[in-house]
Amino acid sequence: MAAMARAVVCLSLCLAVSQVRSSHIPAEMNRTIQNLLQHYSISNKDRFNGKPVFSREPLTGKMEAQKVFMGGVLESYEKLFGHMLKELPTPSPQTAESNAADAAARTDEDMRTKLSYILRQVQDLRRHRYQEQEKLLQNLQDLKHIKMDNPVVQSKALWELPWLYEEASSLSDNIIKQRRRRRQARRAKTRLGA
Repeated sequence: MAAMARAVVCLSLCLAVSQVRSSHIPAEMNRTIQNLLQHYSISNKDRFNGKPVFSREPLTGKMEAQKVFMGGVLESYEKLFGHMLKELPTPSPQTAESNAADAAARTDEDMRTKLSYILRQVQDLRRHRYQEQEKLLQNLQDLKHIKMDNPVVQSKALWELPWLYEEASSLSDNIIKQRRRRRQARRAKTRLGA
C-alpha cells in the first residue's frame, strides 16, 4: 500500500513538474517572438545551418556550470536586444508625408515596443534568478584583466597561491565526498525500503 501511494505521489510530482516546465514562456512573450521573427526573417538554409548562436553543449554538464552559462547567455541576449533596438530608426516628428511613411513608422515603433518587451522579460529573468551567476561571470571577466607583466601582481599572486591551492584542492574533495554520501544514502534507503 505504501509503495502504491509513493508511486502515485511520484507520478503526480512528475506531471506537475512537466506542466510547469512547459509553461515558462508566457503566451504573450511567445506571440511577440513569433511576430518579431516575421520582421527579422531569414531563409531556412541560414536558420538551420548547423551553427547555433548559443551552443547547447554546456547545458549537458553539471548544474552549477549550466547556471553560469545561462547567466552569460541572458547577458548576451540583453546586449543583442539593446543593439537591435539601436538599429531601429528613431521616430521622427509627424509631418504631412505619405501614408507609406506613416505605416513604416508605425511598424518600426511596433518592433521597438515588441523588442523592449522581450528585453524586459530577459532582464527580469536574469535579475531574479541569475544574480549569483552574474557576480561569478563578472569575477571571471575581472580575471582576464589581471596585468600578468606587473611585478607587484606576480609577487602577490605567488603569496596567495598556497591558500588558493588549498581551497581548490579541498573544494574538489568536498564535491567528491558529497557525491559519495548521496550514493550511500540512496543505498541505505533502498535497503530500508526492501
